[in-house]
Amino acid sequence: MKLVFPPLYVILDAALLRIPARELAVTLARSGVELIQYRDKLSPSQALLSLSQELVSTLRPLGACVIVNDRADVAAMSAAAGVHVGQNDLPVDEARKVCGPRQWVGVSTHNEAQVRATASTSADYIAVGPVYATATKQNPDPVVGLELIRRARALTEKPLVAIGGITVERSGDVFAAGADCVAVASDIVSNPDPAERARAFLRMAVQAGRN
Repeated sequence: MKLVFPPLYVILDAALLRIPARELAVTLARSGVELIQYRDKLSPSQALLSLSQELVSTLRPLGACVIVNDRADVAAMSAAAGVHVGQNDLPVDEARKVCGPRQWVGVSTHNEAQVRATASTSADYIAVGPVYATATKQNPDPVVGLELIRRARALTEKPLVAIGGITVERSGDVFAAGADCVAVASDIVSNPDPAERARAFLRMAVQAGRN
């Protein structure tokens, strides 16, 4: 059975946060966001684990799931919904050994070959991007545009998460290209009103038939 994925996936990048992660996560969950990733490339392991545990315990009663970026061990120990890994992180099968069958493993892909390879693994969802230019990574991969989403849609029934430079204004085109979900960092986290910006994305998802 195909995993039904929420249409909006907010990435709380520690480098972008203006307020504490927990505070923003609660605000977003109360605004209808059901899937939140915590990305922190710099904190020590213990601090990352502690905050991940706090996010999981706080957001679960609000109906929101937490994904931990990169760290399968932290995802497992914090009882998060899953882990998201990149091409240079643990391979899917190794992350699965750490997290087990009940936690999601998501994978970033940047070209058709990587999509094909990931489609044959136990990955629960496939992220495709960067669709547009993004400033949230120090060394971003080349922009893939909407065309890779279209090609990926023909290659797999796994949920496709489009990522990279996605704004509310661009999200309609992204959904139309075949994405099940849009992953958004700066357009929500750096917005003066993150809650309303999230609701705007959710309204676009409804218009696109992705609710």
